[in-house]
Formats: sequence, C-alpha cells, structure tokens
Amino acid sequence: MKKPMIALLVLLLSAGAYIGYRQWSVNGNGEILLYGNVDIRDVQLGFRVAGRLVRMEKEEGDAVATGDLLASLDDQPLREALAVAEANVMEARANLDRVNTGSRPQEIEQAEAGVEEARAALVNADKSLARQKDLFRQRLNSQRALDDAESLQEQAQARLRSAREALALAREGFRAEDRAAAAAALAAAEARRDQAATQLNDTHLHAPSAGVIQVRAREPGSMVNIGEPVYTLSLTDVVYVRAYVEEPQLGQVVPGSIVEVLSGSSDRIYRGQVGFVSPRAEFTPKTVETPELRTDLVYRLRIVVSEPDEKLRQGMPVTVRLGLSPG
Repeated sequence: MKKPMIALLVLLLSAGAYIGYRQWSVNGNGEILLYGNVDIRDVQLGFRVAGRLVRMEKEEGDAVATGDLLASLDDQPLREALAVAEANVMEARANLDRVNTGSRPQEIEQAEAGVEEARAALVNADKSLARQKDLFRQRLNSQRALDDAESLQEQAQARLRSAREALALAREGFRAEDRAAAAAALAAAEARRDQAATQLNDTHLHAPSAGVIQVRAREPGSMVNIGEPVYTLSLTDVVYVRAYVEEPQLGQVVPGSIVEVLSGSSDRIYRGQVGFVSPRAEFTPKTVETPELRTDLVYRLRIVVSEPDEKLRQGMPVTVRLGLSPG
C-alpha cells in the first residue's frame, strides 16, 4: 500500500516541477512568472557510538533549535572505559617521570654497596686460590681442589664486573631511547583517554541545525548501531524553491537576481534570490512528459527564500516572480 502512495507523491511533485518550467509567462511589466515547488532538506540523525537508548526528548512535529538535546544513550559502559583510560594516563605519566628523574640516591648507594661486596668476595677468592696453589705445589691437595679455587676466583671477578656496570647504569640514568619510549607511551595513553571522552560525549545527540522533527524512528530501550537514524529532521534555516526555465528566458535568470515567491496557502509575499542556475540542460522529466515534449530541454533553477516560515512546506507549489529591481 505504501509503494503506490510514494509513487503517486513522486508523480505529483514531478508534475509540479513540470508546470514550473512549462507554464511561464511575461506580464505587462516585463516580469517573468515561473511555477515551482518548495524544497526543504532533511537530515537523518544518529549516534556515532552504539548503545541502548534511555531517552528520546522530542516528538514528531516538535520544533528544535541548534544544539537542543534530542536523545541519549546509556553512558555507564563508556564512563567506565574513560576511567580505565585516565588510570592508564596516570601510570604512563609516572613512568615518564621515573625515567626522566633517573636513579634515586638510595639506588646508587645500593649499587655502590654491591660493588664493595663483590670486591671483597674477589679478594677472598684470590687468597683462597693462592693457598690452594701453594698446597698443590707441596702435593698436599688434589688437582680438583685447585680447579675449584680457580673457578670460584673467576666467578668473583665476573660478579665484580657486573656490580661495577650496575653502578655505572645507576649513576648515568636511563638512555635517551628509554625516555623517548616513555614519552610516546604517555602520548598514546592520552590519545586513548581523549578518544574515550569523545565517545562518552557522543552518547548525547544534539540538533545540528534548527528544524522540525519529521520522524521519530526509535523508542527508549532500543539498541541502536552506529549511524542508525533515530530522528529525521526537516531543516528550516534554508528553504529553497526548485523550478525549471526554458532557454529563451535563460538570459534573464542569473544568480543573484531578486525574486518574489507567492504561495496559495498564505497571503505573505516571500523574498528570495536566485542562488543557482544549472549550467547543463536536461530533458523534460520522464514521469510527466508527453510524446510531443520528449525532446524539450530546460535548465534547473534554485531560489533561496529569505526568512521562510512554517507555512512553506515540502513540495508545496509556489509562484516565482522574476525581473524585480534589487531594492
């Protein structure tokens, strides 16, 4: 049932456009009269994040202003994600501070103590090896005992070298590469925090422009995906009239021309301005053309209406009067 109704609506709108470009005339004052249709733009509004709807603030037919809150999602999961991201930033910042500060005095003292301990152990191993060599020369011990003493002395030397290197590292601090890596880790954590904050903010849907709610597509409790429309907003800030003009009148219709727009449903005369004249010709719309008119060419014309009101509605037929002075 809906498809025939839509087809009928398209046919009627096309017929109105056809009248616009065919039923032109010139009155005694040299003014051109065209017949067109009001063209109001719609916007499909949805969230940039997925979630569960908890509030739908507007009903169909409600007028909204720029920035008005329209709908909200359950933000608890994203609040928790933001808390985790903020904790990661604190951890990364603390690590960067540690790397930039270097070793604490206590750590350096501990490394120095390790060197002294390793040096004392080496002295003791040297003495033990000397005794074992002396005993071996007197044939009072075995070759195995001498080998064990030499091994212990080598181990003590290795421990001393390791302790000295640890002390040097403690005194020098972290390398430039370590500091750069810590700074990069902090920057990445801050970016993830900012991303989490943006996603949390995106749980609230605001009107991008002034308009009228045409469709309320979802209800609280629904799960919505990213970009899924929950409202259709008909914009009121910019209202156009679409008409067509034939080639003989094209020279009198130029961008910037001042026009008057008249509607049968209102006594008000709207002021407007030609904002666009198509540079390309097009054939008569096939939905309304007759066999005799299939070769006719017209140029699409768009008029920007100044200070429109709610009486101008989508598809409404209007009369456009051109040839006015810019006063």
